[in-house]
Amino acid sequence: MFDPVETLLLDLIEWIGPDSRPYAEVIEAWRTSCPRFPVWEEAQARGFITHQHQAGVGSFVSVSPVGRAFLTKHRPDRLMPG
Repeated sequence: MFDPVETLLLDLIEWIGPDSRPYAEVIEAWRTSCPRFPVWEEAQARGFITHQHQAGVGSFVSVSPVGRAFLTKHRPDRLMPG
């Protein structure tokens, strides 16, 4: 059985989905100040998400190949294109 952070990491990866989302949107929805649920920070530390900056457009967050593999392993019914 996963701990709550593991479950929330999977939820974050699914929520971002196969396409990039604006950084501001992701951080607004997923940043927390609760030290017991460091979902955003943990996803970054594990390499599950990537950040890209597009000049003149802004910053975006995507699921990395490592994040897709984590999702595939633990929620195979929710495959993400990769």
